[in-house]
Amino acid sequence: MKKRAVVTRQGHLVRSTTWAGLTSGDAVAVNGVRELRQSWVFVAHVLNSRTTEEWIEVRGGRRGEAKGRSFSPAMIFPVSALKGGRLVGNSLDVAPQLPLF
Repeated sequence: MKKRAVVTRQGHLVRSTTWAGLTSGDAVAVNGVRELRQSWVFVAHVLNSRTTEEWIEVRGGRRGEAKGRSFSPAMIFPVSALKGGRLVGNSLDVAPQLPLF
């Protein structure tokens, strides 16, 4: 059963726990030199309604760490795109993982 989206608004920031077929807690891969070797989970998508900037909040890092970071949506890939230490395919920003009905 899919979790319901939680959307909160704080001033001009809109934060949602779902984005591009992901829900909070789903594993993702981050396209970065060090980030590819680390494990990350999706936390939230944040949109600044005033400037139209957006970013993705993730939690994770090296084994045993749970640090929070934020990245551009273009850097977030499904964990299945990680093949042999490289990313294959499009980011979730370009090709969302929407459910089939």
